[in-house]
Amino acid sequence: MQRARAHSPFLSLMLDRHGAVADRLLTGDIDGALGHARGCGEDATTVAQRLRLRRGAVALVTGIADLAGCWSLEQVTLSLSDFADDAIQAALEAAFAERYPDEPVRGFAVVALGKHGSRELNYSSDIDPILLFDPRTLPHGAREEPGDAAVRIARRMTELLSARDGDGYVFRVDLRLRPSPEVTPVAIPVEAAISYYESMALGWEQAAFIRGRAAAGDIQLGDYFLRSIRPFVWRRSLDFGAIDSIMDISRRIRDHYASGQAFGPGYDLKRGRGGIREVEFFAQIHQLIHGGRNPALRPGATREALHALAEGDIIDPRIAENLDNAYALYRTIEHRLQMVDDRQTHELPRASDAMDNVARLHGVADGAALLKLLRPHIEWVGANYDRLSPFAPAERLSHDLHKLADQLDGMGFSDTKLAAARIDRWRNGSVRALRSAPALKALEKLLPGLFRGLAKAPDPVLALNRFEQLIERLPTAINFFKLLAANKPVVEMLVDVLSYAPPLGDDLSARVDLLDGLIGASALEPLPRQDDLESWLGMGEVGDDYQMLLDRVRQKVGERRFALGVQAICGAGDILGIGAGYGRLATAAVRVLADATVTEFAKAHGTVPGGELVIIALGRLGGGVLTYASDLDLIYLFTGDFSAESDGAKPLGATQYFNRLAQRVSAALSVRTASGPLYEVDTRLRPFGAQGLLAASVDSFARYQQENAWTWEHLALTRARPIFGSPAARAQVSAIIDQTLRRPRNLATMTADAVKMRGEMAKHKLPESALDVKLAPGGLVDLEFLVHVTQFRTGTGFHPDIGAALAELSREGHLPRELARAYDLLTRYLILSRLVSPKSAEPPPATQARVAGRCGFRSWSDLLASLDAARQSVAAQWNAVAAQDSEQQRETK
Repeated sequence: MQRARAHSPFLSLMLDRHGAVADRLLTGDIDGALGHARGCGEDATTVAQRLRLRRGAVALVTGIADLAGCWSLEQVTLSLSDFADDAIQAALEAAFAERYPDEPVRGFAVVALGKHGSRELNYSSDIDPILLFDPRTLPHGAREEPGDAAVRIARRMTELLSARDGDGYVFRVDLRLRPSPEVTPVAIPVEAAISYYESMALGWEQAAFIRGRAAAGDIQLGDYFLRSIRPFVWRRSLDFGAIDSIMDISRRIRDHYASGQAFGPGYDLKRGRGGIREVEFFAQIHQLIHGGRNPALRPGATREALHALAEGDIIDPRIAENLDNAYALYRTIEHRLQMVDDRQTHELPRASDAMDNVARLHGVADGAALLKLLRPHIEWVGANYDRLSPFAPAERLSHDLHKLADQLDGMGFSDTKLAAARIDRWRNGSVRALRSAPALKALEKLLPGLFRGLAKAPDPVLALNRFEQLIERLPTAINFFKLLAANKPVVEMLVDVLSYAPPLGDDLSARVDLLDGLIGASALEPLPRQDDLESWLGMGEVGDDYQMLLDRVRQKVGERRFALGVQAICGAGDILGIGAGYGRLATAAVRVLADATVTEFAKAHGTVPGGELVIIALGRLGGGVLTYASDLDLIYLFTGDFSAESDGAKPLGATQYFNRLAQRVSAALSVRTASGPLYEVDTRLRPFGAQGLLAASVDSFARYQQENAWTWEHLALTRARPIFGSPAARAQVSAIIDQTLRRPRNLATMTADAVKMRGEMAKHKLPESALDVKLAPGGLVDLEFLVHVTQFRTGTGFHPDIGAALAELSREGHLPRELARAYDLLTRYLILSRLVSPKSAEPPPATQARVAGRCGFRSWSDLLASLDAARQSVAAQWNAVAAQDSEQQRETK
């Protein structure tokens, strides 16, 4: 309190004015002082006077607690922000009471922006609300339009808060952040505001709503507005136009406040280079880039945002720590500046005595010591902000074709004449996506980095052609170009995708936002654990419904599936691990969507007592290793009594209930939504095939496998894995599967059936080429038949994962160990071939070296030789089984 008396005329005045509060502060009773401060002015004759007195008392308690070190920065700003909420609510209630005495506050919402919205108010801050009303629910007079009533309420509320008298004021109210403030009234209809932000808002307005919060009035109305504009603020597809807007604001601030940029006396702590704004903008830029896909990155408060960005591996934790330390110091010194005379100032004093006074209020010796304290932070933050180089102006390629060809030659592009002609074609508007000035401007920024990347491609012309095919399919290319221009590593990955992986390029042309998912630090890392993956996949937002979940799962699966494909092509991660990643992603999608569909279905039909849905994965999904384009082989079962009935508003018998539910789950997994397709679902392996019920009871499934199933169905069952249902239900189904596989059987008949089945398949499902490692002789299908026959013959190795089955069978001496190596190689090649050559043809020459390297070989010829050896090994073993069966057939005859 001594420092406050000596160096802050404002706090000294408040100590004199609020003696009861001061007495409590003298004893160290901060909580008691705050409680008393919040009750000040009860005897005031007007609401305005009561709020002004209360504001001074709260500022006094907050200031002393701050100077004494009793409160953290967060406690200080929270105290001021909470008072702002209370004051606005009181002023709004008074305005309502004056005009509509019998009406509660409804149909009128105060949405806080800026530091008030993020609950980071400082001592002398403006508040920047947007005032919204609902014409349907706002009280108004018989001859009064709702809009006129809202404006009158808004003006009266503002007057109560901002008018000054001998007791000071409550808050300065700045309403200029509302849509088009030069032409719109101070209070805006909520639907009109939503329409504006959905269609006309500018990039800086998107950033402003990072801190948006319903603070007073009709909170439900405010929350409705914020939910409605959430897609505008948090966009899944990156909007680098908004980021450009923030950078442009930053540049204009530096220019406009040029006198406050140089560090020293007169430095603007808020707007100066390396100051408060640059910490806030740094956080907000990264939030806008990544927050659309990760709700955890959306805190409004700057320090919370920095922590979240570091936790999410978006920014280096050391950078976050430095920015956090700087921001805490800046805001503390900003408070000292404002404590002196209760002025909204952010500038360090120019006069030395005034600077010394602020320094001593803070507790340091003099102005020089204060500058010494601030300088390293100012310099580091400014340099760090300047390093946002992806957003800096890029070099340009010449419009003169001869000079352009020379530039391209210098980049290492081989066919400079073709490349220059292609660029000229893009510039003249021949491509639909490039017919607007903003698109062409974005293209120009991208061209140098793009063509440097294309020049390094194994076949630059092929990559260039595919890039052009990609942009020709786009309705607009502005954000696509801006994203690439701002992210050199993404350009390099795009060139690899276009050079080596046509399916990835095709998917990218349908969903350009797939590139967004490559920006995060974890994009090329292995998928998280299964539980974490499912939690992330099912994570929604407040207000999401079932249809929104279907879209979000498609968006997220699409991004991660695309990222796994890029990993396979770009050399990050083991190929078998990537195949397992595809499997885990599909398993997670089934579980999340099935769970949501069960919940949604129960809203109308209730649940079947004692019954639940169980889903079995077979084939590649059962084995846990998929390719980029694998479909899902599923069987639906249900537990409990098939004669039971559901308990909902629209009850169904158990069989009908679970069959309809299974249809819904299949649709949830396969139907194309606005976010595209997800997976093809194949249910033909269910009991009785296409003629059977989509969902059978567990008991009937067990009987069918015991009494009616064909040999091929038991062979398929070797790869069965229950992936959805309670642990007890899955254990029950697993036991049935295990009993079925291990039951006594005529092994000769089983072998004969398997050999015959493989022969029929070979006649009707021909390999597409000699490199079809799935269907060609000695390929994966032969190997799978060999493993399954051996499993039944030996009663061992019953694992859905072929690799695990082979490991056990070879360990027990039932199959040679070389088959495990053959399986690994053939599977690696299959996963890659689905990306580089989906029809199993020989990959283009430029791709062959990449495929060989990703399979672990020095050259394409070495890979071909090893593939041939692997297939010969498999074929020899399978042919031995077939020959033995033929011999037995002859002996039987």
